Amino acid sequence: MRRKLPSTAALAAFEAAARHQSYTKAAAELSVTQSAVCRQIASLESFLGVALFRRNQRGVGLTEAGQRYARSVAARLDEVERDTLDLMAQAGLGGQGGSLELAVVPTFATQWLLPRLSRFQAAHPGITVHFSSRTRPFLFADTELDAAIHAGDGRWPGTEGRLLMPEALVTVASPALLKGRTDWTPQSLSTLPLLQASTRPYAWRHWFEAHGLEIEHDMAGARMELFSMLSEAAAQGLGVALLPRLLVEDQLSSGRLVQVVAHVFESDRRYYLLYPEHKAASPALKAFADWLETEAAQYRADVGLA
Repeated sequence: MRRKLPSTAALAAFEAAARHQSYTKAAAELSVTQSAVCRQIASLESFLGVALFRRNQRGVGLTEAGQRYARSVAARLDEVERDTLDLMAQAGLGGQGGSLELAVVPTFATQWLLPRLSRFQAAHPGITVHFSSRTRPFLFADTELDAAIHAGDGRWPGTEGRLLMPEALVTVASPALLKGRTDWTPQSLSTLPLLQASTRPYAWRHWFEAHGLEIEHDMAGARMELFSMLSEAAAQGLGVALLPRLLVEDQLSSGRLVQVVAHVFESDRRYYLLYPEHKAASPALKAFADWLETEAAQYRADVGLA
């Protein structure tokens, strides 16, 4: 069955005219005459059976239907242009270029991945990595994402993955909150305000259980979604946070945060690079996955993680 699609020339003329609110400026951008833009838009309105523009004192303006359609068309044309440029870049680099749309946990990206990414770019200058913030699982089919770095159990239907590292959690707080005390135990730590990760509601309970303790208020305390929020709240003296060590190493080194109890707790989660099975053969994704696996192995060796 033939698709019911308008011409790309008509869509391009409409998008430019809608963006500029002017046929004249659209014509100048597209290097055609104003009458050519008028004909393309008239053709599109005839095809749709809907008026997209109306005349006003300043020239032309979008109708309500035109406003909705303009947003949709602009987004689709942006996607086509992006995919076209990516494919052209990849072809121009012998298949070794292109881009990756990567979903990441924000704090992992800023504290661990981005400081290392220049090494990937030096080795693969033709590959551009784009980041989107995702803190919870999602369906790849509903997105344009190529892969995700996720902390979980590695079970994600329809995906393949690479194990990067275990999640090693440490208890951290500001020196001001601890008031110089250094003999904290899991039991005495429970007297401090406990900062809660909303995505990990049982994190403190599991930590206390690992020490043989049952704390009644282990789920009480201010809840925050992002690790970056928790680390900042801890640094501001609002309580003690249970965080992946790799995300707070700089703050521990600077003394802004202090490890409260000298115990590293490996949670039941691991960091994985996950991607849809049908994208596993992508040269850009494979190059990134190989590099990321090597970086993770070096980090594990440096900090003594299994």
